[in-house]
Amino acid sequence: MAFSELIKNFSKIREYMSQFFVYGFKSRSEYDQKSARSYDNEKRRIESWLGDYMCFRQGADGKNVFIALDSRNIPANPLYKAFKAKSFTANDINLHFLILDILTENSELSASEITDRLSADYFTHFENAKEPDVSTVRKKLREYEKLGILTAKKQGNQLLYSKSNSDIELESFKDAIQFYSEISPMGVVGSYLLDRFESTDTIFYFKHHYILHILESEVLYLILQAIGEQRQITVENFSTRTKNKTEHTVVPFKIRVSVTSGRRYLVCYHIRFKKMMTFRLDSIKSVKLGEVFDDYNYFKEKSVQFSNHLWGVSSNDNRSTEHIEMVIYVANNEKYIVDRLYREKRSGTVARLDSNHYKFTADVYDVMEMTPWIRSFYGRIVSLESSNKELKNKIIDDVNDMVRLYGGDENAL
Repeated sequence: MAFSELIKNFSKIREYMSQFFVYGFKSRSEYDQKSARSYDNEKRRIESWLGDYMCFRQGADGKNVFIALDSRNIPANPLYKAFKAKSFTANDINLHFLILDILTENSELSASEITDRLSADYFTHFENAKEPDVSTVRKKLREYEKLGILTAKKQGNQLLYSKSNSDIELESFKDAIQFYSEISPMGVVGSYLLDRFESTDTIFYFKHHYILHILESEVLYLILQAIGEQRQITVENFSTRTKNKTEHTVVPFKIRVSVTSGRRYLVCYHIRFKKMMTFRLDSIKSVKLGEVFDDYNYFKEKSVQFSNHLWGVSSNDNRSTEHIEMVIYVANNEKYIVDRLYREKRSGTVARLDSNHYKFTADVYDVMEMTPWIRSFYGRIVSLESSNKELKNKIIDDVNDMVRLYGGDENAL
């Protein structure tokens, strides 16, 4: 079969783009999920879209291909190009242009009238052209109505179709669309709108930009739809540890985003296990919408209670919490430290002990997840107590390691 840059199934290319971007150190022989031929084809497709960002290094095991870019120097997320490479049939492209051309000259027509115009005014000019029947045309009209390209009006026992009219002047919204396309969970919509502009100049550049999020757009869209409609869903999850795919029927409630890594997680209730769980979005390969879940609001409240004790996404099996108390010193001119405590705490409370001391208290499922945040207060921590002794030992070991590395007296930290 001849190679094509276009794709039928986005899930395949999603996997390879993720691998090239996140695990660029892999060689061709290490991609064991697909055949060598599939690897070569997918790599060529990605190179055709992202040639300016594709790099390689030669290692002992062969050439390692990866995507490398600096988000501060790109005007728009280049990974959106994958969404715009969907394959189509000759019939798709013919009907697209011909139907819109017919409705440009005629304000309202039925499916049978459009079919007659196609036959009389267009296909007669092509030799051996296969004319679509009225059911094919009607299916395409319904598809375009759903997409908002056309509008339908009931007249008697038939539907009359016309082109959707919009008086919105996109130019005045260009800056807003550019910002939306890069920061919104559904930013791919903004990317399609930006294709209508001649200029790609932008006033926005991002230092910390998690561009890989766009590869999860289809999965996220269905999850958000299920949340809005209070439905249960079936997710196919791939474990990077066991390399196994498993299906889970869950009720989705919330998407949590790590401010450190940018990873996104689904908070949900597992129907079979009868407990709240989290799944990484980049591990979810597919989502199927299920029935409306009758007890959605009841379990939504349970999910809030569950989330109140999450620092990240880790939770133990018995859902027992671990206690932590941290007292820090704040100088008189360091109100920004106090602001940090209130702003960055994901759960728990902050209490002022005196003019220079504040105590943070929390009960979470896994206090070890707090370690990176606690480290950011080194030099200010007066006391640290936790029901999990491993946390305190970890912090003490960290401090001792720093003393060994950098020296200093007993008051250095």
